[in-house]
Amino acid sequence: MKYMTQMEAARQNIVTDQMKIVAAKENMELDKLMLLVAQGRVAIPANKIHVRLNPNGIGEGLRTKINVNLGISRDSRDFDMELDKAAQAMKMGAEAIMDLSSFGNTREFRRRLITASSAMIGTVPVYDAIGLPGKDLAEITAEELIDIVRVHAGDGVDFMAVHAGINRKTAERLKNSGRLTNIVSRGGSLLYAWMELTGNENPFYEYYDRILDICNEYDVTISLGDACRPGSINDSTDACQIEELITLGELTKKAWSRNVQVMVEGPGHMPINEIAANMVLQKSLCHHAPFYVLGPIVTDIAPGYDHITSAIGGAIAAASGADFLCYVTPAEHLRLPDLDDMKEGIIAARIAAHAADIAKGVYGAREQDYQMSLARKNLDWEQMFALAIDSEKPRKYRTASNPEFEDSCTMCGKLCAIRTMNKTLCGESVSFK
Repeated sequence: MKYMTQMEAARQNIVTDQMKIVAAKENMELDKLMLLVAQGRVAIPANKIHVRLNPNGIGEGLRTKINVNLGISRDSRDFDMELDKAAQAMKMGAEAIMDLSSFGNTREFRRRLITASSAMIGTVPVYDAIGLPGKDLAEITAEELIDIVRVHAGDGVDFMAVHAGINRKTAERLKNSGRLTNIVSRGGSLLYAWMELTGNENPFYEYYDRILDICNEYDVTISLGDACRPGSINDSTDACQIEELITLGELTKKAWSRNVQVMVEGPGHMPINEIAANMVLQKSLCHHAPFYVLGPIVTDIAPGYDHITSAIGGAIAAASGADFLCYVTPAEHLRLPDLDDMKEGIIAARIAAHAADIAKGVYGAREQDYQMSLARKNLDWEQMFALAIDSEKPRKYRTASNPEFEDSCTMCGKLCAIRTMNKTLCGESVSFK
């Protein structure tokens, strides 16, 4: 019997194991989840051969999920270091990991990552084109690019970024747009260069039906890459970005007609006042498909702190409708992130996602905050650490401060407002001597 994608099963009212797990995690009625999957408003990326996967849903009414990027490159080929990052990312609650490997034995690394990972695994197949032996970019054929997609699907990848929206028409508009930072998407720049060098149409656009055949066969969720995402706030919400978004909306409907799940990728760099409108625009043009954003990064002048600029934008984006946040680390624009950078990026992204879930009214989102406030009221430091997104850092601060009174901290000491109120309301005398 032919394997059904999650979307096809939902449309036939067939409950999959993955749907049961996601419904339980999200405290959502199974019938409601199935309807959202059938409509394309929720995706459950779950390649049929990724056996260790602990599935998660991405989309409307669900918790905002986060993704962590890693992978080997020409300047960093240490498998063990990147696999350690993956293990740490899963331990810290990242639901997805994107393998952005672009050099060396990328397939061996990808297979090891998938074998070890319970998180969703995503890739950008066009990156592997760089590693085709003995070939310059212009010599790579359309057939080879499509073959790479099949290889990734066959290895067990749950979602793939496919830059199908940058066709020759969009590329021509970009060339004449006067954009400050041109194309900052690695995959988008490679395909733009390939089109310019060969004179051919983007194979992922021209042969999109063949890509869908592969995705349908393995139930790979297609993540429609935003090649024209703005790389500076100067370029945000310009004609190139919007034209590509319109094309991505058309490609979304085409994928759904073949029972292929879809996510749509978005900006990028963007000033705060444009973020909410961009989320509404994407949901409208892309028919409420799950929206996956990088940041957005809200200012261009904070290298070394872009986990913060990204968290600001990510919280606003997710509160306004985005469903999936790609983390950004302090090393963004500067170097390959190390383990500490990755940790900072994950914590910042999780803060943004949780803040947005509170704003969106996601079921149960406020409960942890309530419990934290209760622990603070009770001056229960151990419970505070247990409830914190990162327990290590606050515990370290507390241990290093050595307060005079164990129920207070060195900031206020005896003047602690909570301590004062607790004692007063209990009828105890309050002394500051």
